[in-house]
Parts: sequence; C-alpha cells; structure tokens
Amino acid sequence: MKGTAVVRSRRSVIVAVVVAAVLAIASACSSGSSGGGSTPGATAPTKTLTIGLLYDATGLAASGSKTALQGVQAGLDAVAPKGYHFKLVTADTATNPGQVLTAAEQLVQRDHVFAVIAHSALFYDAAKYLTAHNVPVVGVAEDGPEWITAKNMFSVYGPLHTEMVGTGFADFMKSQGATTVGALGYSISPSSAEAAKGAGVAAEYVGLKKGYIDASFPFGSTNVQPVAIAMKNSGVDALTADVDPNTAFALIQALRNEGVDLKAAILPTGYGGDTTQAGPGALREAQGVFFYLQYEPVEMHTPATERFQAALRKVGVTTEPTYAMYNGYASILLLVQGLQAAGANPTQASLIKGLSGITSFTADGLFGSHSVNPNDRSGQVQGADGCGWVTKLSGSTFTLVKGADPICGKTIPGVTVSP
Repeated sequence: MKGTAVVRSRRSVIVAVVVAAVLAIASACSSGSSGGGSTPGATAPTKTLTIGLLYDATGLAASGSKTALQGVQAGLDAVAPKGYHFKLVTADTATNPGQVLTAAEQLVQRDHVFAVIAHSALFYDAAKYLTAHNVPVVGVAEDGPEWITAKNMFSVYGPLHTEMVGTGFADFMKSQGATTVGALGYSISPSSAEAAKGAGVAAEYVGLKKGYIDASFPFGSTNVQPVAIAMKNSGVDALTADVDPNTAFALIQALRNEGVDLKAAILPTGYGGDTTQAGPGALREAQGVFFYLQYEPVEMHTPATERFQAALRKVGVTTEPTYAMYNGYASILLLVQGLQAAGANPTQASLIKGLSGITSFTADGLFGSHSVNPNDRSGQVQGADGCGWVTKLSGSTFTLVKGADPICGKTIPGVTVSP
C-alpha cells in the first residue's frame, strides 16, 4: 500500500448542547462498576472538549469504517441532554500504513484533541504515539493487541484477546448442520489473521472438521478464486471470514460458482447498511449469509435499539445502521461514562483514570442483558460475556435467527494462536 494516495479529510462538527433534567440514555452514561444509571454527583465538564475521530474514511477499509462518523455524531446528539459540549475533528488514515501515524500526529499537534475515537483497521500504527502522549483513546479493538497492553486505550466491546479461541462461531455453524469449516483472514491485521486460525481450532473443538484456512490473504483483495478452489477441495461447507465485506462477498460468490453448498457463511462485518447501501451486486452476493454483531440488531426493536435509531435519524441516517455506526455511537457513550468520573474540570489523566475505573459498560442496553468490562485485559474473547447476535439476509431484509439472539460461546482453555 506504499503507493496509495494520501487523502486527508478534516471536518469540524460543533455540537451545541442544552442541559436537560432528564437523561434519555442514563445507563450508557454511568461510571464505575454500575453499568446503568447515572453516578451520584457526576458533573459534566464546564468547558468544550475537542475530540478527534481517527478512521478509514477512504481506502480499502473505508467500506467498513467510513460510517463511524455518523455513529459518533449520533452519540454526541444522544449525550447532549446531560450537558456535554464537544468539538469533533476528523483525520482520515486512507487505509494507508504511512498515513495512520500522520493522521494521529495531526490530531494531537494541530487540533490539540483531548481524546481520540479510533475506528481503523490499521490503528496499531498510531497506538504507540498516542500512548506516549498520554492521549485517552476510545474505540474498537479490531486491529491488534495494543488494546490489551496500552492502559490509555479502551474498547467498546472489550480489549479482545484474538489470540485466544472462542467457540461462538463454531457453535453456530454446527447448529446449522455444517461439517467442515473454512476461514479467511488478512495477513496485515493481527486480529484478522488470528480469527482465521482460531476458526479452525474452534471447529475441531466442537466436533467439526477443519477445512482450508488462509490467514495470510492480501488486505482488501478480491482475487479469491484460488482460495475458493482450495476450500472446495477440502470439503468446506461453512465459512467465516474476518475481512472487509467486499473480500468476503467475493469469496462467497466464488464458492457458489464452484458449486459449493454453504450451510453457514457467517461474517463479522457487512450487517445492515454496509450491505444494503453497497448496491445490487453486494445484495445478490450476500443472500442467505449470516451476520454476527456485537450489539442487538435494530430488527429486535428493543428500547436500546429504538434510542439508537432515533439518535441516528437526528443526524440524517434513515437507512439500516452499520457496524461502524454502532461502534461510533457506543464510543461516545463510553467516553461520557469515563468523563462522569473525571470531574467538572477533567484532564487527560483524570479521564484515563475515570475510564480505568469502569468495570461494566452496557452501551445503553445495546448488549441486551450482557455487559463489557473495558478493563478486563486478561480474558475477553468475543465481546459482551462472549455473546453476539446473528441475523440472516433475505432479499433486502435482515431477519433474526432463532436461538442466536444472542449466541454465547466459551473460551477454549489453554489454547492460543498467533498471526
């Protein structure tokens, strides 16, 4: 990706807020270990705080990341009634390793951000810099192990140990009648590569066969024909691919073209607007595919999902939400939960301390009856209590899957993989 054009996107959104007596999302803004309700005595900051969004707005990972901005904006709107004032600036990584650090430096040195929201497949290239400058980081642990080791970084669905193996996906594929599992991961992303290897281990653990596993696929590529042939030859009838939707959909179509009858293709990306807004080609390729989500799908119409969609509508989103929108929204909720413990005149150090004291985060109920401990850096594997929700695409509609609302796996003891 050395030759990828560097595209810089910087937009400022000033969110003016009015203090209201009632907080619509009280459970999302609690601090400490409560995970719900507001903290007694918690006070909103008395000054406007500048926060930066570091994300893949362009480049190969943009399809799964660029809508994080709308999620963040919805989150800012949702916390407005509590009196939180933010100025939001953005920095585009362009999905380019050479641009990630530059984007982080821009946020710190030029924009003087108080905290960073991270949603980038290549964020690990900025992590050391932000840690060295004691910048609080809230976001998604989708790139590498720095979310586990860096004490200034807090993931909305936990600092996942992707080198450890959970059974959630394998349990689901077995429930759908699968016998042999194939998996695909990107070589450049430690978490993606580990997820692919872990899929094979988990398959054998639950009594399935391990088919063709490729953990070294080029980032963003759609040259999947050799992989499809190898999977067919290994007898694969179930697939998981911790890659961007364009890669995953291309592989699924290639397998179908080879005559492979997939009993279960389950993807951790592509839910909602990521597919429905991608055009007729993506909709065609994604038919019958299962999508795993760390949060309640909006098709459940719970109080939490209704509040989420109401916040999105206020920033102009009337279509299906995306994975990145969920993450951006949840990132603001977690940030505010930390600020509640940081006092009326927070510093970066007091915010990190406040975030470090959180042991239960509910994302305003989007994890259902489950919660995440953002500071459990030793054993989290697959999100809130190891649970996730599964939907299936039929036509242009995502439908709930019986018995997978949510499906909760377990960690295989004593087993690890490496990228």
